[in-house]
Amino acid sequence: MAEMSGSRPTSERHIPVLKERCLMLLAPGFDAARGRGERPVVIDATLGMGGHSEALLQRHEDLHLIGIDRDEEALALAGERLSPFQGRTSLVHAVYDEIPDVLDELGIPAVHGVLMDLGVSSLQLDERERGFAYSYDAPLDMRMDTSRGQTAADVVNEYEEQDLIRLIRTWGEEKFAGRIARSIVSRRAETPFTTTGELVEAIRAVVPAAAARNSGHPAKRTFQALRIEVNEELDVLERAVPAAVDAIALGGRVVVMSYHSLEDKIVKRTFQSRSTSSAPHGFPVELEQHKPELKTITKGTEQPTEAEIAENPRAASARLRAAERIKDRRTA
Repeated sequence: MAEMSGSRPTSERHIPVLKERCLMLLAPGFDAARGRGERPVVIDATLGMGGHSEALLQRHEDLHLIGIDRDEEALALAGERLSPFQGRTSLVHAVYDEIPDVLDELGIPAVHGVLMDLGVSSLQLDERERGFAYSYDAPLDMRMDTSRGQTAADVVNEYEEQDLIRLIRTWGEEKFAGRIARSIVSRRAETPFTTTGELVEAIRAVVPAAAARNSGHPAKRTFQALRIEVNEELDVLERAVPAAVDAIALGGRVVVMSYHSLEDKIVKRTFQSRSTSSAPHGFPVELEQHKPELKTITKGTEQPTEAEIAENPRAASARLRAAERIKDRRTA
């Protein structure tokens, strides 16, 4: 594809995580649709730069793809990448918990697959001015949708110390949350934070060097916490996974890749609850309304191979889960 803003082509900038495994897991849902005489439809709920979507459209010539992303720049890049498939795509600026609204607007009652690749995208990490990375200085933003919402600078400059401790400890799973929050509050009293470099400096000053050696960059967990807070990622995910399950037709599949334990717990909880009978304990007969809606396809989580990680180091923390609808939506 053509280069955009002087950068490399999108196909070179983005290597889809676990691409072949995702294609394999989603394919039976499309076959189920064809078996009923339906045209298969898939949602890429985190479109990003369109790598997974491109592969799906290439593999399945009758597939219609709905691509959702809150990042307008990602939508533009993906739109260029997917231009050869014009007429088979619907690209929508939305957050992925808005799946029901997107389908209503498109007049599509159900889909046959949903793919979610969670966390921060390659585009957002690579675009320095977005402020997602702690490895170089940039404006302290971290918004996935730069058209709305508070920035990371708003959070670190305006939240009370106890609120900063809570979010850094909870969302970042950072044991030095108290020290980091106190350092932030102390420094912002003199000069408000405006860049990632200033925040990294405040964190480095209070995280012991030994801890950094053992756990990676000292700002890693705090940046994760701020990104989750700014974009309301876990709240969105709590709504999005059930919405994805509700959207798929009989035989359809939901495939989710998460990148830290907080995300994976939400996915696991939804899949488990929907794949368990709701019949009261000791009930002699399992009624139709008590039967599980889903069956889990993956045993626990699947992880990238060493070869995949060597090709794409950002895939190292990926954890994949998949489930299939085994009960018709109309009787669920």
